[in-house]
Amino acid sequence: MSNLEEGLRWLDQAEADFKTAKDCLKDGNFYACAFFAQQSAEKALKGFLYSKGYRALITHSVTELLEEASKIEKGFGRFVDCGRELDRHYIGSRYPNFYPKGPAYKYYTEEIANRCLNYAESILKEVKKFLRK
Repeated sequence: MSNLEEGLRWLDQAEADFKTAKDCLKDGNFYACAFFAQQSAEKALKGFLYSKGYRALITHSVTELLEEASKIEKGFGRFVDCGRELDRHYIGSRYPNFYPKGPAYKYYTEEIANRCLNYAESILKEVKKFLRK
């Protein structure tokens, strides 16, 4: 499999995760929207990096992936604050003991979900500029 094919494989999953995030927002599952938005951004960035020849990307941090991607294309650096926000939801959205009282889903609002979705969409659009069949 070529580097581009591997990158496109990850981008395809990133787009599916983005659709899931949008569906979760529509259904009022704000915690799930935030998580799938994070997943979309993470997988899109991994796709970009795999397309450039990277092989072992162990991290789940959107921020770290953006920093790595910006070594190749400087434009990714402008999304680091978005990455920091998305990183907060990788674990926090899923575990009932992350917040001091009650399950995680009760801490999520439509505003948070929309913000995460917008950040993921921006990162996904940036990656798509560089990954084409």
